Amino acid sequence: MEKLNLLFQDTINKIIAYSPKLIGAILVLVIGLWLVNKLGKIVVSRLKKSSFSPELTSFLESLLGITLKVSVILMAAGVAGFNTSALMGMLAAAGFAVGLALQGGLGNFASGILILIFKPYKVGDWIEVEGKFGKVEEIQIFNTLLVTPGLKTLIIPNAQVTSHTVVNYSKKGKIRLEIMIGIPYEESFPRVKEIIEKDLKKVKGIIKGNENPVGIESFESFFVKVGVKPYVHPDQYWDIFYEINAALKKSFHENNIKISYPETVQLGVVGE
Repeated sequence: MEKLNLLFQDTINKIIAYSPKLIGAILVLVIGLWLVNKLGKIVVSRLKKSSFSPELTSFLESLLGITLKVSVILMAAGVAGFNTSALMGMLAAAGFAVGLALQGGLGNFASGILILIFKPYKVGDWIEVEGKFGKVEEIQIFNTLLVTPGLKTLIIPNAQVTSHTVVNYSKKGKIRLEIMIGIPYEESFPRVKEIIEKDLKKVKGIIKGNENPVGIESFESFFVKVGVKPYVHPDQYWDIFYEINAALKKSFHENNIKISYPETVQLGVVGE
C-alpha cells in the first residue's frame, strides 16, 4: 500500500512539473493554428486581387497552409519537450527518399508551377512544343493537355515544355495566314494582286489593318512566287485558309489566270 502511495505521489509530482510545458504547447498550437488561418486568408485575398490564376491561388493556399501548420506543430512539440531536431531529421530523410523515387515527377511538378506563375500560355491558346501542335485544353500540375485540329489529345509533360521552345500562336490575338501561289513571269502581277485583294475583301474573319497582305515572295527559276498573308484569329485559321483557296481557284478560272507547275515546268489553265 505504501509503495502504491509513493507511485501515485510521484506521478502527481511529474504531472505538476510537466504541466507548464504541456499548457505552453497547447497554447502555441491553438494560437499558432489561429494565426495560420488568419494569414492564409490574407494571402489568398491578396493573390485573388493580383494577376494569379485561380489554379495557382488554390495551390499556393494549400502549400502555404501545410507548411505553416507543420511549423506550428514542430514548435509545439519543442515547447512540450520533444527532440524536434531528431524529428526534423526523420522528416528530411523521408522527404529525400521520396524525392529520389519521384525525381521525374517532381521535375514536372516544378515545371507546372513555373507555367502557372509565368504563363507562357493559357487555356484556349494554340501552341507548338517540339513539333507537337494543338490547343491548350488543360494545364495540370504534371502535364499540359493539347487538342490537335484532328481532335487528338496530346499529353505533354510540363518539364518538356519548360526545357524547349514554346511557340504561342494566340499570344497576340491574331496570326498571319500564309498561302503561296506560283505564277508565270509573263503573267501581270498587278492584275493578279487586284483579283486576290478583291477575294480577300469578301472573306469574313480576316482582321483588317494589314496593308500589304499580297506581295511577291521570291523569283524562282521558272515562276514568280506570290505570297498571300492576311491576319486571322487563331481559332479561324483553317476555315479561312480553305475558304481563300477555294475563292482564288474560282477567280483564277474566271479571269483566265495561269499558274506554274514547277515540277514539270509547264503552264496550265486553272479549271473550275
